[in-house]
Amino acid sequence: MMEAGQLWRQYLIGAVANIAILCTGYSMGWTAPVNIKLTSNDTSQSPLEEKATSDEIAWMGSVLNIGAIIGPFIGGFAASSIGRKWGLMSSAVPLFVGWILVAAATNMAFLYAGRIFWGIAVGMLFTISPMYCAEIATVDSRGALGSFLQSFITVGFLLVYGAGPFISYHAVAYLGVAVVAVFAVSFFFMPESPTYYLLKDRNEDAAQCLMTLRGRSRQGVAAELALLKADVTASMEKTATIRDVFHGSNFKAFYISCALVFFQQFSGINAVLFYMTDIFKASGTDLDPSIATIIIGAVQLVASFITPFVVDRLGRRILLLVSSCGTAIGSTLLGMFFLLTYTGSPVAEKISFLPILALVLFIVTYCWGLGPLPWAVMGELFPIEVKAAAAPIATAFCWILSFLVTKFFPSISESIGMHVGFFIFGACCVAAFFFTLFVVPETKGKSFQEIQAMLGAKNTEPEKA
Repeated sequence: MMEAGQLWRQYLIGAVANIAILCTGYSMGWTAPVNIKLTSNDTSQSPLEEKATSDEIAWMGSVLNIGAIIGPFIGGFAASSIGRKWGLMSSAVPLFVGWILVAAATNMAFLYAGRIFWGIAVGMLFTISPMYCAEIATVDSRGALGSFLQSFITVGFLLVYGAGPFISYHAVAYLGVAVVAVFAVSFFFMPESPTYYLLKDRNEDAAQCLMTLRGRSRQGVAAELALLKADVTASMEKTATIRDVFHGSNFKAFYISCALVFFQQFSGINAVLFYMTDIFKASGTDLDPSIATIIIGAVQLVASFITPFVVDRLGRRILLLVSSCGTAIGSTLLGMFFLLTYTGSPVAEKISFLPILALVLFIVTYCWGLGPLPWAVMGELFPIEVKAAAAPIATAFCWILSFLVTKFFPSISESIGMHVGFFIFGACCVAAFFFTLFVVPETKGKSFQEIQAMLGAKNTEPEKA
């Protein structure tokens, strides 16, 4: 008879690992309350010698992505050389450096540098965290742990949205430092991934690690350990370089991962969050922008915590289909509203409720699928030996796209109208629906070997012989 164990342990360990992701959410959402302080005529609110210009604010928003393009390669190297655990732990260094620069800032150069350091941590964490969560999870809870990333990032957003407007600039920075410290101290006591130990031929450490993760005896984890060992042994027979990422089933996993992060970024999530206050203003509501941001942060949080509970029952594909459908409708409705406003149509005033309705629909459905699942799926599709080479490239690609959207969407909106951007995003969401329908495999309940077989890995075996 199989030992019951304590499977809640993997959820607890996954949650502690994702406190680092919470830190990145706090860092990424930092601009929302702080931009108001930096551009305020009340100089006591800002640490800067001069009031920040709109161009400086736009650059500050997008330079984080530059760091996030570099970070995945540092993260990939750290994950394969010092391990998943210590790779995650090392991300606390650029986070701390970023907060020190932000707290000490007297001009924009400090803020640019701080944001780039945060970006490096973001790139590292988005590479290592899905890898770690996929490797510590049982087959039937891998989707839930993979979805923690989106859930915890929204906790970080809500924390900075909620506290930022009501505390001083420096207090926001000190709270950021405190959150990073909580992660570093609590995750220090968490185990390494058993897969990493097996890759380093440390079988006894892998067994102890699995016993900690499952809350079972040595005998109770023997079958799972044997399966993991078989996976790792098979992967170690094939050494993977960057060239291998672009061959056979690896390339299929790679282009599916890249396509999913493309659709994630071109769903328009960054533009929607960037223009949140404009959307609220357009609706004619007299709600304070800070309160409106907190409300949206709370909506994101609730929606994000639904996915981990349902993803392993419903599967990845159905959630991605629902998500791309909902975001397509939300983007198109926003595009229609801003088109009516752009052309000066009197109809816009009569349907002033529409942008908030569209915004909530967009954010809720984004958090169900396009937000968390590209990362969860990426953690599942790549074979063990290819992960450290492929995941950084796909993650860096994601942040290049994020940089393009955040840097150029505002200027495109000013020159040809905001509606054009939202219609493009709507079209990308429709494309995401059909890509998921026809190309993305269902990984629910599948072992890593079964996923590789689905991708046609067996077809590449003869080449290795």
